[in-house]
Amino acid sequence: MPPQGNHPRPGKTQFYGAASLDGFLATPDHDLGWLLQFGEIEGSSYPAFIRDVGALAMGSHTYEWMLKHAIDAGQPWPYTPPTWVFSARTLRGIAGADVRFVRGDVRPVHQAMVQAAAGRNVWVVGGGDLVGQFYDAGLLDELIVQIAPVTLGAGKPLLPRRIAQPALRMQSVTTLGGLFAELRYEVPPAPQRNP
Repeated sequence: MPPQGNHPRPGKTQFYGAASLDGFLATPDHDLGWLLQFGEIEGSSYPAFIRDVGALAMGSHTYEWMLKHAIDAGQPWPYTPPTWVFSARTLRGIAGADVRFVRGDVRPVHQAMVQAAAGRNVWVVGGGDLVGQFYDAGLLDELIVQIAPVTLGAGKPLLPRRIAQPALRMQSVTTLGGLFAELRYEVPPAPQRNP
């Protein structure tokens, strides 16, 4: 087993994903085609990141995008850990995948996710409002964002919240494949947040 120092501290709740240079996760109609043009990025941190993930949280639009562009295209569900999908709508499941549909407050669901993760990390896949709900509840520990060399002009924001005091704490900046800048931020505790 590798030394603990080579991996993120277990038990974090993290957002990990890509955004355009002007801060959008997707176009106004939830499309990610702008990101797919890059394919696999040389030096990506994803393989190391996903090894430490024990549970996932996903919004309904992200889940529907996965259904349309991966599952319906004949690809298998890409995640082994259990995935909680937050949706007020009824969505179809995926045979053989551990997908659990939930709604409402993220806090009790987060407790179940942490228990299922068994000391590993919880990945809030997106979208931005779901990440914001985890932030609002004081449950988000870290943001890992790959900034792409494109602008969208409009779309679904990375994190539609005001985070100013206390400010995020920079942990690292890394260049990926000569195209992306990966920014890692610690989310400091903020007792004044509204639960």
